[in-house]
Amino acid sequence: MKLFAKIFATAALFISCAFGASAQLPSVQLKDLSGKPVDTATLSNDGKPFIISFWATWCKPCRRELNAIKEVYPDWQDETGVKLYAVSVDKAQDVTKVKPVVDASSWEYEVLLDPNGDFQRAMGAANVPHVVVVDGNGKIVESHSGYTEGSEDHLFEIIRELVNKK
Repeated sequence: MKLFAKIFATAALFISCAFGASAQLPSVQLKDLSGKPVDTATLSNDGKPFIISFWATWCKPCRRELNAIKEVYPDWQDETGVKLYAVSVDKAQDVTKVKPVVDASSWEYEVLLDPNGDFQRAMGAANVPHVVVVDGNGKIVESHSGYTEGSEDHLFEIIRELVNKK
């Protein structure tokens, strides 16, 4: 059964990369932690790649992934200039829990709130954690759900490849 799961995951990744490579970010209105509106179609990183990580305060794998990235994020930024947007999909009644988790975790990511799950649905991120990699031109080049320890290394390899293609 594990082999089937690996084959299925690989096929899903291949399909998402093949079709996702031409996809652009949809326009959805979110808010940042200070309540300022943000149109997701305008997310960018000055021509450099960026990561969108869908997460929730109640999701332990989400927090493990974002904490693992936190440990290497300064190095990633120094080498590639990558930026990470952490999009909380906590429901409206739980949005007040997001900032305390972010502050306690010392995450230096740009955190956005998607309490209705509109952006999450538009991006096909059925489950969290879900990570999307966007190249410097705003095209989606990678999209996958789930987290296993060490998978942040694969994520950085994708970022590094995108930066080296220039």
